[in-house]
Amino acid sequence: MGSTYSEIRGADKAFMEKQQVYFVATATDTSSINLSPKGRDTLRVLSPNRVVWLNLTGSGNETSAHLQHDGRITIMYCAFEGNPLILRLYGRARVVHTHDKQWDELAGLFDQNPTARQFVDCEVTMVQRSCGFGVPFMEYKGVRPNMKSWAKRHGPDELRQYWEAKNQASIDGIPTNIMDDS
Repeated sequence: MGSTYSEIRGADKAFMEKQQVYFVATATDTSSINLSPKGRDTLRVLSPNRVVWLNLTGSGNETSAHLQHDGRITIMYCAFEGNPLILRLYGRARVVHTHDKQWDELAGLFDQNPTARQFVDCEVTMVQRSCGFGVPFMEYKGVRPNMKSWAKRHGPDELRQYWEAKNQASIDGIPTNIMDDS
């Protein structure tokens, strides 16, 4: 049986900081459910009830579309080494685009990344810890260099063209507002 808490505790934060991957799930009441893996150093715990993660460029933009329409989010960590544990953060989130006022403030929390697309600012309303006995052991081998080298090779203008072609709507047609520079 899992345990639930109203905030991220110190042991939870320490566990999160050691993990190499986490997963983000979102949906609207009528959309496809989206579940995405995220890389290690893209999430910051700002307080016991607030996390921010750096959303990098990808072939879709489901999370952004869903959050702007609905706001519900679940973030899940699994222990693939050491003691078994699954940690889930439940809450509501909002998207911060490059053209939003809060962008510069949040960008200062992370190393510069040429693939930075959005930030997701999450209010954590519940934390759940469960056993994780069914999670297999897996060995971490390193960070894939593909995304950063692709972005550096194409540059900011081509990256924006990619967003315009691939990231303006979810697979269900929900707008992401990524190109709204007004």
